[in-house]
Formats: sequence, C-alpha cells, structure tokens
Amino acid sequence: MGRGAPVVRVLGAARAAVAPLTLATLVALTGVVLGRVYADGLLTGLVAGAGAGAVLVSVAARRLPSWLVAPLSVAALAGWTAWSLRVSADAAGLAAPLVDVAADAARNGIPRLLTAMIPVEPAPDTVLVPLVAAWLAGLAGAEVGLRAGRLLLGYLPPALLYAGALYVVGPNADPAIWPTVAFAAVAAVGLAVPAGRAAPPGADPTAGLPPGVRAAVRVRLAATTAAGLAVVVGLAALLGPAVAGRVEGRPVDPRRYVEPPQVESLDENPLIRISGWALNPEQKLLEVSTRRDNSPASAAPAGGGPEVDEARDGGGAPGRAAPIRLAVLSDYDGVTWRVGATYRNAGRILPETPTAPGSTVETVRQEITVADLTGRLLPAVATPREVSGARVAYDPQTGTLIRPEGLTPGLRYTVTSAAERPDSNLLATADVPAGDAVARVLRVADGAPDPLRRLAAQLAEDNSAPYARAATIEQFLAEHYRMVADAPSGHAYPNLEFFLFGPRSGGGQRGTSEQFAAAFAVLGRLAGLPTRVVVGFSSPGDGPVRAADAFAWPEVLFSGVGWVPFDPLPRPDEQPRPVEEDFRPAPDEPPPSEAPEPTPGPAESAPPVAAPGGPAEPAGVSTPVLVGGGAGGLVLLVGAALAVLVALRRSRSRVRLFAGDPAQRISGAWREVTDALRLAGRPAGGDLAATEVAARAHAALAEARAGTSPPGPGMPEVDVAELAGLLNQQAFAPGATTAEQAERAAAVAAAYTAALRAARPWWRRLLWSVHPGPLRWPTAVSSPAAEQVCSR
Repeated sequence: MGRGAPVVRVLGAARAAVAPLTLATLVALTGVVLGRVYADGLLTGLVAGAGAGAVLVSVAARRLPSWLVAPLSVAALAGWTAWSLRVSADAAGLAAPLVDVAADAARNGIPRLLTAMIPVEPAPDTVLVPLVAAWLAGLAGAEVGLRAGRLLLGYLPPALLYAGALYVVGPNADPAIWPTVAFAAVAAVGLAVPAGRAAPPGADPTAGLPPGVRAAVRVRLAATTAAGLAVVVGLAALLGPAVAGRVEGRPVDPRRYVEPPQVESLDENPLIRISGWALNPEQKLLEVSTRRDNSPASAAPAGGGPEVDEARDGGGAPGRAAPIRLAVLSDYDGVTWRVGATYRNAGRILPETPTAPGSTVETVRQEITVADLTGRLLPAVATPREVSGARVAYDPQTGTLIRPEGLTPGLRYTVTSAAERPDSNLLATADVPAGDAVARVLRVADGAPDPLRRLAAQLAEDNSAPYARAATIEQFLAEHYRMVADAPSGHAYPNLEFFLFGPRSGGGQRGTSEQFAAAFAVLGRLAGLPTRVVVGFSSPGDGPVRAADAFAWPEVLFSGVGWVPFDPLPRPDEQPRPVEEDFRPAPDEPPPSEAPEPTPGPAESAPPVAAPGGPAEPAGVSTPVLVGGGAGGLVLLVGAALAVLVALRRSRSRVRLFAGDPAQRISGAWREVTDALRLAGRPAGGDLAATEVAARAHAALAEARAGTSPPGPGMPEVDVAELAGLLNQQAFAPGATTAEQAERAAAVAAAYTAALRAARPWWRRLLWSVHPGPLRWPTAVSSPAAEQVCSR
C-alpha cells in the first residue's frame, strides 16, 4: 500500500493535467488553421502561446475566488499582447512606438484582417484579433471545463474559435483535414480520461457500496453510456449525408462582404493633375535615392521621350533610372480615365507575379521621401516586391500601391522592385489577347467621334500585325502634334477630337502628355489593341522629383510579352507636319457649320396682332371702356413682369460677381461673359477651351462694333483673355486665387458685358436686360475645375 501511493499520486496528477492540456491544444490548433493564410508561422506561435497562457492562469488561480480570475487573466493578456505586438511590429519592419502600433491595430484590426492580401503578413493589426480571441477562448474554456467541472461544455469556446478560423480562411487555402481530425481526437482524449484523484489499478469504482446500490449505479452508468452512444449514432446518421455533401463545396469568402481600401477622388483620375503640376514645375514632390543591382540588363528607362521608346526597342543604358509609377488607368468612359483597381492590405513582402518569357529583370531599390505629393497613391518603380517603412495596399493586376492613411510630408519608405524589360525580338510577331479577361482594356466607350474612328481605321488598314498598328499610331502622333506645357487639361472625346483635328490657329493639335497618352490609348482601342494609360514621374535616379517630371504614357498588352510602353511624344526640335497632309477626311463630309443662332426668347417674340373685327360686345359696358380697361391691365401686367425680370437678372449678376469665395466669383464672372455671348447670338460651344472662348468673345465684340460705329471714348476696348487666365488658374490650382483677382474678374466681366450690350442696336439693348434666358440657362457648376470643363 505504501509503495502504490506515489504511483497513485503521479497518475492523479497526470489525469488532472490532461484537461488543461486538451484545452490549450484545441486553441493551438485554431492557430494552425488560421496560419495557413499567413506568410510565416509567427501567428501560429502567438495564438498557441495565448491559449496556453489563458489556461495556465486559470489553473494557477483555481484555489482563488472566481471573481479574481478575470482581472488576473486580463492583466496577463495585456502583457502577452504587448510583447506579441512588439515582436510582430519588428518582424513587419514597423518602427513606430508601441502605443501608436497598439492604437492603430485596435482601430483597424478587423477590417485589415479581412481585406489583407494573401499571404497575410503577421503585422500588429493582423495578429491582434486572433490573439485576443484565442486568449478569451482559452480563459472561458478553462473556467467552465476545469473550475465548474463541465469539460464538454468547456470545449464550446475553442470549438467556436476553430469554426471562426475556418470561416476567415474560407477558400483561400486547402481544406484543413488533418487539423480537424486532430481537433476531434484531442477532444475525445480529454473526455475519455477522467480528471481527479486516480484509483488504484484494478480497483472497482463501486467498491465499498452496498450490493443493491452497487447494482443500481452500474445499471445507471450502462444506461447513460447507451443513451449517449445512441445520440451520437443518431446525429451521425442525420448529419452525415449533409456534411459529406458539403465536403466538395467551396467555402464562402468573408472578404467579399468587406470593402477594401479605396483611392480618393483626387487619385481616381490622376491624369488631370499633370496640367496642374505644369503650372508649378519647380514644386518638389519627392526625394529619391536609388540603388540597382549589377545586372547588365537594363530595366524600363526613366520615361518621357525616347527613353520609353528605348525600353520597348530593347535599348537604354544600364544605370538609367526607371520611371516611377503613380497610377495605372484602365477604365475609360468617353469622359475620364480612371484607376479602377482593387487594393488589398499587404505586408512588407508583396506577391510575386510571373515574368514574360525572355524578359530581363533588374532589381531596383529606392528610398523615397514624400515632399508635396498628396493623395493616397504611393509612387514606386514597377513592379514592387517589398515595401518597408509604410503600410500599403496593393493591386497585383496593375502593380500599383496606395497608403490607406494618405501621404504626409516627410513620409519615408523603401521599395524594392523588379523592373522588367520585355524581349524586343518578340514584339514584331506578337499577337494581342482577346476575350473577357481583357475586355476592360479593349472597351471603347459609346459616342466616339467619327473622325477618331476614321483616323484609327486609316492607321490600321495597312498594318495587320498588332505591333505595327501600335507603332504607326505612335509615329503619327509624334510627327503631327506639338507638346506644350500650358495646354488645358481634358481627355474626353470632345477634347481629344479638338486635340487631333482642331485648327492650329485656335489652339488645336497641341497638348501635354495627357492628351498624347489618352489619344494613343483611344486610337489603339479603336484599332483593336488592349491599351491603358500610366501616370508617373521621370527620375534622375538620385535627387528631387519635381512637378515638371510628371508625365503620362500609354501601354499595349501583347500575348507572351506583357504590357509594353509606347512613346507618342514628339521629338525635341522637330516641327510637326500638318495633319491634313496624311489624314484623309470623309469624301462627302460637309464643311463645319457656324454655331446656330439662339432661339428667340419670349421677350423677343413679336406680340400677337388682334384680328380686325369680332363678335359684338354684350350690352351694358361700352366697347371703348372695355378695350381701355383691358389694355391698361395688360400694360400693367407686362410692366410688372418686365420689372421682375430686370430685378432677377440684376440679382443673379450680383450673386455671381460678389458672393462666395474668389474661385466662385471668378466662375460667376466667366458665366456672365458666356451668357452675354449667348444674348448676342454668338454662343460658345461646349468643346471650346477657355482661351478659345476668349478669342470668340473678342471677335464677337469687334463684329458688333463694326456694324454700328467705331469705338470712341465711351466704348473702351475690353479683352476677356485675362479672365480666361484667371479661370484656368483657379481650375488647375484650387485655392490659389485671391480676392483682388476676383474683383478684377468681376470688373472685366462687367466691362465686357456693358461694351457688348452697347454695341447692339437700340431695340436689342432694350430686350437685353429683360431676356429670361440667363435665368433658365444652366448656371451651377461643382467646382472651378468643372467650370473649366464646361467652358471647353
């Protein structure tokens, strides 16, 4: 008996340890399941540690009052969480203070976990939620299973945690077969081994009981066991077919219910920012430091001009800096090119994309410091593979990055990219893909002007090979158009039509890289080429990147080669040839007609003439009295209506010229000028730029004066070109206009309107102030930039 006591105590201690070990193992298996979508095993270890820590705290405090367990466990959880966040932050390369890291993880843990790109990097915000959930499941399971002695009920929190892990993983990993089998086996072992003091070997648990009681206990045990077995068999028979039918089904991905990070409206179409940057070319946007490997192959060069062309043709010199991409625009609706990317939160290591056969890849490592660049788009050389120093979201389809929190001055990050250069020998015979997979980059929006379609057909008719078509479009644009820095922004169909076919004397056939890239992409799609537009910066490799370095270029997708950049920009010091020399217009195309005269308004219509004679007036009041009274009432009514019109017109002009901020007042002054042109019968078309409208206004005033008398001292010369300049300034540099400039705009608009009205015949001057047209013509614009678009 004395020799068996130590054995009994050892067996009792072993049996007592089975239940805690079972609970900790079940929580650890949850970490194994969830860790399948993580980049390494750090999360699995942290979850296993959280489960073990929660169970150990409960076991150590089993002799304390139950109300003390929760505070002790929460304190231990705080310590484990702080250590885990620091470890994961170091692993992810985040050098922020622990307090900031913890606050950010607490705010964004759940959405970032469900929007993170797979494989998920174990960063603080992607480990915090699983860590806390594992600790709470271990604590609840231990308290119910160990302190209350309900082990089967104590399995419920780990089981729910395990099911949640399976749901979060969804279809993004292979079926978790062996962890599920292990989970069931461990749970069965914990139930099979009773806890408590062990009985001597061979001892009967009913020994010492009276024979009658012993028999009753044995019968009850047998009945309970049989009932439990029947329940298990019944549940297996009922649920087995349903579970088996779901084995081959695809799990639901919870990520489809969570919206990933989005770009701001400022970044949805960064193409329009190029003209704005051109107004301040010395503005410092970035500071770049570049390191390249020693590979003899060269990546895509710095962009702009012949450098992109050399990248496509296989040229370029080693050591030349690759272009820094800001955005890739794949969607075009006839008005605007948009990013249209789907960004997922990513870790420091980004997913690799396959390279084209025969292409050469050079590793480029850049340290970039943000200066005045705003928005969320994060500049990087294509294609980024590793990012440190900033939390990013990544779109693998375009290879572009955003920083969900937005860019801030002084932000410094390091990007390691794989700059790929395609094999130029494959381009001449390469085909272009087709089908649903590339439908978005082949789509031609409705409403494409006929001249654009004819030009695309002409450029493609003698070039059956896709590369030859693309090279012909590139050459046509480079030889016939001029690149200028002060061209207004715009790449809608009307803007592109004016850029391609507008008269040179009126501002046509000239533009920034925005128009060149957009025109190439649209003509390419009309010719059957999958195209897109890229916005980025040329970089010297080391040093500042300024606003003047911003440019756009088109790319074409070739099968087996990938996206290839093209350079439609004209070469320096080359005079463009007239478009008419090489573009064949439609043979029956009528000459462009003049702008139609506006339909006379109600105030300009001749009053109806009463028919002579009529039915006899009824007896009573004499006819002269009736006629006089009716005429007097009509005169009063017409006079009141005219007075109301004059008051409304003057109120509208005062609001436009003197109400609101400077940008609104400049836009209102511009609207006064365009309304005056419409009143004079010379409306400005919606496809005209502000400078063209100013030229039309000058011509309208000169023509009106030529029909009356030469301008004298009372009719000074007025030119609205200054007002057009102010409008462009507030459109491309919002917030830069001042109150003095707004006052000057109001003075110019008032002087021009008065001069144009004074040059009209006397009867039209009378109708000018009571014409209801300005009250019903569209007047509201969303912003100064929208006013500029409307004016074009």
